[in-house]
Amino acid sequence: MGKGSYECKPETNKMKILGIETSCDETAAAIVQDGSKIISNVVSSQIDIHARYGGIVPEVASRQHLLTIIPVISQAMTGVSWQDINGIAVTFGPGLVGSLLVGVNLAKAMAVAGKLPLVGVNHLEAHIYANWLDSSLCGEKEGVEFPCLCLVVSGGHSDLVLMNGHEQFEKLGQTRDDAAGEAFDKAARILGLGYPGGPAVEQAARSGSPSLSLPRAWLRGSHDFSFSGLKTALWHLVSKGDVSVADAAASFQLAVVDVLVVKTIEAARQLKVKQILLSGGVAANKMLTQHFLASAPVPVLIPPPHLCTDNAAMVAACAYYHFQAGERSAYDLDVVPSLSFG
Repeated sequence: MGKGSYECKPETNKMKILGIETSCDETAAAIVQDGSKIISNVVSSQIDIHARYGGIVPEVASRQHLLTIIPVISQAMTGVSWQDINGIAVTFGPGLVGSLLVGVNLAKAMAVAGKLPLVGVNHLEAHIYANWLDSSLCGEKEGVEFPCLCLVVSGGHSDLVLMNGHEQFEKLGQTRDDAAGEAFDKAARILGLGYPGGPAVEQAARSGSPSLSLPRAWLRGSHDFSFSGLKTALWHLVSKGDVSVADAAASFQLAVVDVLVVKTIEAARQLKVKQILLSGGVAANKMLTQHFLASAPVPVLIPPPHLCTDNAAMVAACAYYHFQAGERSAYDLDVVPSLSFG
């Protein structure tokens, strides 16, 4: 697909890919046909396990993946035979090394045993491909049009990426310190709202007013983000006492949303892109999506909330285009915990 072209896959390929995702604290498996049609999408969350610690404990996460990965894959394969599977895709980075190893090693074993091709998938790239799933591509929406600007806001990442075509990414900006998701988690701890922080802050903000003065790090002249100073300002504000938790949550949320929306739209105008694609767990935030839809100069594609958070359908969707390009990973594929775009 070239610049400015719509992309919708033919109905005749019928390529079914088994995707596996274990980069952090969700154990997930999915089967996706032709890069867009979800046959199954199973996610086993560890939120309740890690909530007692106030955050993810890597060793606990990897052990839980070992316990749940086989049942999750078995559930995803319900009604589908192994003879129907044309390839296996697995996240190999970025993420927690122990968690990644569980998924990658099992995917390699299954690929060898089934004599199936294997593709390792970049977790951040996979988040973008949540926009290709089901109606996001060939149904109710018109589809993805290149060049597009992708904002990936997941737990530890806030990346702004120009996408000129499949596998044609140019990283424009990233977080210089705390990512948006990390900032939400830390804000939730400061406000005593629990874990995970994003949904907790969003829930508290609904009954509050964004009336408190909190800073925005605009970082003029760059496409980078920074939320560490905002988090510190929230801590100082709360430590003075006599501050409404709801108002503090609403003010913090608005500050994060303002920066993400304004900087992304500025980049979209400068680069004259056709669309903006949102992805990652923070993209499930309703205020963020509302502000983008209200102010973006170009169409905005946003996956449904269950496809914004970590899942294996996005991994399989992304892998489809790698398979179509003739790419294969060797059976000695290793994990890359610090993997980035490019």
